[in-house]
Amino acid sequence: MSETLYKALGLSKSATQAEIKKAYRKLMKQLHPDLNPGDTAGEERFKAVTAAYDIIGNKDLRKRYDAGEIDETGQETPQKQYYRQYADKDGANPYANQTGYGDMGEMDDLFQQMFRNRRAGAQGAGYQQAAYRGTDRRYHMKISFLDAALGGTKQIQMADGANLKIQIPRGIDDGKTIRLKGKGEPGINKGPAGDAYIQVEIEGHPVFRRSGMDVEVTLPITIYEAGLGARVKVPTLRGPVGLKIPAGANNGKILRLKGRGIEAAAGKKGDQLVRLAVEMPAEINPEMAALLETWREKHAYDPRGEMMKGAANV
Repeated sequence: MSETLYKALGLSKSATQAEIKKAYRKLMKQLHPDLNPGDTAGEERFKAVTAAYDIIGNKDLRKRYDAGEIDETGQETPQKQYYRQYADKDGANPYANQTGYGDMGEMDDLFQQMFRNRRAGAQGAGYQQAAYRGTDRRYHMKISFLDAALGGTKQIQMADGANLKIQIPRGIDDGKTIRLKGKGEPGINKGPAGDAYIQVEIEGHPVFRRSGMDVEVTLPITIYEAGLGARVKVPTLRGPVGLKIPAGANNGKILRLKGRGIEAAAGKKGDQLVRLAVEMPAEINPEMAALLETWREKHAYDPRGEMMKGAANV
């Protein structure tokens, strides 16, 4: 059995189909005439690699080649010719038009287009340069919490040094990608340009936290606002609004501001969740200490009573 076609791809006859495909793709990147204009020797090797892959890249043809039924050009070998005459009365090679790359569906756009056009050179008609799409570019961009929530614009520098203003969609989430059509690498031979994909990283905010479409805020309140109730100002994404705190509000109580959360481009809105945090004064003066002492003597209660009962049963 000849090993000529395997040697063209730099492989031995024991190579797997996956190894053959991998070697072929690697050589295409190195030898494709569109990427090496004027390299006559490289173009000839490109044709040889292409012809080799057309046969051993196809499992059925490879099996016949390994068995000596066909030669390096795909023609029947003399000792097998009588067997094929009845299958093809003209004596033509029934596999001559098989491409051997029908399983290339997972390859990227660049090589898919190369494969569609490479047969012209391999058939001796003179290589016809293909027009194919430029490669995509990927970027990473940090944006502020408010720009992500409300939308905005941000300027980034592209691979060619050009500055481009990016429109940030309202309500975009962390890790999402913005696609810029035609802003990738230029195409070859008048092919279309690739796209730019910008992955978004949202910076944290000192006041707001995102939970899905909702926004969470921790609001400090005084002991008398918690005890007596009050109406206070609370920050939201679109400016401060009034919030009523009910009398007797406990630390950690959550109040909801309807429709004050993230607003998606489609118009869907989340809520703002306000978690109350009762804060004592930084210093307890004698007057307040006396007041608390008197109140305890008359109205003492145990807020941990139910907790301790439940713990006792564990």
